[in-house]
Amino acid sequence: MKEAMDLIGCLCIHGFTGDPWEVEPICQELQKLDGWLVYSPVLPGHGKELSALKGATYEEWVYTVEVAFEELQKRCTDVYVIGFSMGGMLATYIAARYSVKKLVLLNAAAYYFNPKQFLKDMIAAVRYHFTGNQEEDQLIDLYEKKFRETPFAALAQFLQLVQKTKPYASKIRVPTLIIQGEMDGLVPMKSAYHLYDIIESDEKELIAMKRSRHMIFHGYEAEEVINQIKDFLLESSQERKKTT
Repeated sequence: MKEAMDLIGCLCIHGFTGDPWEVEPICQELQKLDGWLVYSPVLPGHGKELSALKGATYEEWVYTVEVAFEELQKRCTDVYVIGFSMGGMLATYIAARYSVKKLVLLNAAAYYFNPKQFLKDMIAAVRYHFTGNQEEDQLIDLYEKKFRETPFAALAQFLQLVQKTKPYASKIRVPTLIIQGEMDGLVPMKSAYHLYDIIESDEKELIAMKRSRHMIFHGYEAEEVINQIKDFLLESSQERKKTT
């Protein structure tokens, strides 16, 4: 077992209205590695009962990930950060302000709402209610619960967080991997392109997953996404191909 200060830390941040289940597959894989300390906090107001979001603020979400990162930093030699959806925007904030070793952004919500794919998803939802059939990765019941139970005040906090954190991406200098699902109805490819363009790192890469929806770790290409992340985190900067 490695000494405490030889540990490698990884902070995994879930998305808006979500919980650590969203990033659980990558957390479980990284926890198998010797000497890794992986942590995925529940953001205030999030979890199973979305009504608790009514009183939550974006400042609390920012504070939670700051404290989590600082705690990992005390225990680990290096700390990586992985952010999904809104968690990706929180991750850009952390990477711009703290000593992050590497950054991974997954369907990060610098921009949100993909009208073309969203319409397809709505048609699929109507079909599901008539036939009971859906593709394994569509998760229609989950999204309908989110739309039905999320307080409007929480949505306003989400919008504020995106606007407050978006400028920090231009201050990122660490190696960054951006992965975006092309079939994501909530976050468009535009978001990934924007982040790729403004991140100032000399080592950055953008991967588009053709069959992936928003819940990228719970879809058809989840294994490939996990492997891409592990390769990026475990390989040295000399081994990984640079994309500029």
